[in-house]
Amino acid sequence: MCKSQTKKELEKVLGYIESAELKDEDKKQIEADAIENYNTFVNPGWLKYRKSVSTNAAFIEWMDHDQYFYDVNGEEFIDCLGGFGIYMCGHRNPEILKYVSAQLNRQALHSQELLDPLRGYLAKVMSEITPGDLQYCFFTNGGAEAVEMALKLARIATGGRYIISAIDGFHGKSMGAVSVGGKSTYRTPYIPMVQQVQHVQYGNAEDIRKAVDNLFHVGEKVAAVILEPIQGEAGIIMPPAGYLKEVRAICDEYGVCLIFDEIQTGMGRTGTMFRCEAEEVVPDILTYGKAFGGGIMPITGIIARPHLWIEELQENPWLLGSPTFGGNPLACSAALATIHYMLENDIPKQAKEKGEYLIAGLKKLQEKHPVILQDIRGLGLMIGVEFPESHMGYSVAKGMFARRVMTAGTLVNAKTIRFEPAATISYDQLETVLSRFDEALTDTEKEFSL
Repeated sequence: MCKSQTKKELEKVLGYIESAELKDEDKKQIEADAIENYNTFVNPGWLKYRKSVSTNAAFIEWMDHDQYFYDVNGEEFIDCLGGFGIYMCGHRNPEILKYVSAQLNRQALHSQELLDPLRGYLAKVMSEITPGDLQYCFFTNGGAEAVEMALKLARIATGGRYIISAIDGFHGKSMGAVSVGGKSTYRTPYIPMVQQVQHVQYGNAEDIRKAVDNLFHVGEKVAAVILEPIQGEAGIIMPPAGYLKEVRAICDEYGVCLIFDEIQTGMGRTGTMFRCEAEEVVPDILTYGKAFGGGIMPITGIIARPHLWIEELQENPWLLGSPTFGGNPLACSAALATIHYMLENDIPKQAKEKGEYLIAGLKKLQEKHPVILQDIRGLGLMIGVEFPESHMGYSVAKGMFARRVMTAGTLVNAKTIRFEPAATISYDQLETVLSRFDEALTDTEKEFSL
């Protein structure tokens, strides 16, 4: 394509962005362009993947607000997936958006060299809303990047090299993050990976003790144990009571850094600001993300206890990392506004109460559909519904999508479907979701003669 054609294409697309209302021919063109562009310039497998979880592989998201998103033709959907945990405060929450807009009108990014006050304010606030003596922050852009920083910090601060993680755990898909991940689907194509990672059974503290003790016995030093307080991508897997406390005690005994990956469980999702609060356990490093940017800006990060910020890191502040866009003013404004909104409206409490309501409704449906609904589990608004087979879950997800409710399984199967709506969802909307779920279950039972 010559430059004049590229310019013409850009003007067309920018016109779509700027337009308050699309013409019918524009809508058709956007749909056609999306299919062509994904197949030719993104990844042709994406359309096949989308087809497996919805009735329309070419569904085009175009706008959103509150609990809803809309396709390019204006069809309204209740979002019960929430971007796998992004939208705790709803879509484009106006109380958050106004501060992001104000910051955008003042300054979006920063010079990298001078002090950005919003980063400092955000770090201070994080030290106040996280448990224990967690204090020093490092802001990043995506969840995997935050996990990378946590792993690097643990290694440099302890001098250890081995990382203990859990089978079926999920921590992102960059090389370090996927190395500590516990699913072969994501790991196998890249083996050999980051070395000195050992996987143990999730929920079994004795497995961690044996792994750490054996490594120390043969002269290897363990840097960290990394865990999700509740496994998300694995299908909302809850550990047994007291598990996290036992792991904390083991880490203390051997001088090992404990990392909690709360990118999905944190920011109110499970009924407390962070899940570890409810377990009365303070990690050495806490990762956070997803809902941290209010569903408006991407921002993630870590917060660590002071003893990990060793002299070497203080002498060279760039040693841990220096992401160009990590902790930029626009993203920090979103996070600051999000935390204020969560505190002002007690988002963790709303998640707890509405989660209990939704789980109770789902369990009533389980009584009505006992064969297809095998298990209901979760906390707050991080809920998993398990089916006998993955293809049944896909069928239910399609049925929900056809009824204008978005939910989905994990990234690689739908044996468990996740319900992760915003805490701002109304009880009437939850009743609508339950009613449509009931209908979708009935359709799937008929489809598979259950």
